[in-house]
Amino acid sequence: MGPSTMDLNESFQRLEEKISRAGEAFKRAVAEKRDLEHALEKLKEGSSENERRFEALQHEVQLLRREREEVRVRIEKLLEQIEQLTGSGFAEQ
Repeated sequence: MGPSTMDLNESFQRLEEKISRAGEAFKRAVAEKRDLEHALEKLKEGSSENERRFEALQHEVQLLRREREEVRVRIEKLLEQIEQLTGSGFAEQ
């Protein structure tokens, strides 16, 4: 084997090493991509769950506001009745 054959063998070895490193880097990149896609999916699920929770809380707030208004109206009626009773009670005495 002459010097050119040795150089050619070394060149092939370096090329094989580079291809091997590139293959490993590609495998890592594919695994990272898969992990990132999985993390993104979890974030989307969490986001949609938060959206559902937000809508439920909005609905609950609406119900509580309605209930508060009903209570306010009832209290006003009771106060009017108390005024009528106390006003007429003092007039009779």
